[in-house]
Amino acid sequence: MAEVKATNVVWHEGHVSRDKRESLLNQQGCMIWLTGLPSSGKSTIAFTAEHILVEQDRLAYVLDGDNVRHGLNKNLGFSAEDRAENIRRIGEVGKLFTDAGVITFTSFVSPYRADRDAVRELMADGDFAEVFIDTSVEVCEARDPKGLYAKARTGEIPNFTGVSDPYESPENPELVIKTSECTPEEAASQIIDLMKKMGKLS
Repeated sequence: MAEVKATNVVWHEGHVSRDKRESLLNQQGCMIWLTGLPSSGKSTIAFTAEHILVEQDRLAYVLDGDNVRHGLNKNLGFSAEDRAENIRRIGEVGKLFTDAGVITFTSFVSPYRADRDAVRELMADGDFAEVFIDTSVEVCEARDPKGLYAKARTGEIPNFTGVSDPYESPENPELVIKTSECTPEEAASQIIDLMKKMGKLS
């Protein structure tokens, strides 16, 4: 839990409601949280889903784990504490995107169940869905496009999820995608179908 240091602050309500923003966009904001081991396929699937929706004139955006560490979270490492803060910040950003009416995909290893559950608690009912990208560590390591597993095995990268740090699988995700059984396009379609069931897409 992040320490609250900001005092004497009050939430300032604007003149434009979320309903009005969503009406302008002809869609409903939500956050679809993709979690899984490194190299499980999270980013590929998230960006594929984003592309499909944008081609359908929907406003969608991917908050990607590596990308946000280039800016917003570049001061965070990979200790348990820094991982928790990484996820907390993205949860707050995703909540703002959702309020703006944006269909938001997040692609983060997010290995700890408590951190993911904290984001779920942050969101209004029906605005959040957890998608477990269920790929075995053997398959992830065989892919390893960045060579990270190999470096982790030699100790060059400490605290690496799946090698020297644990991954806690979701207990009750809204969707489980087994990447060994589908293409990225098929996986993205499963997510879009989930969003329709959530009432976020028609």
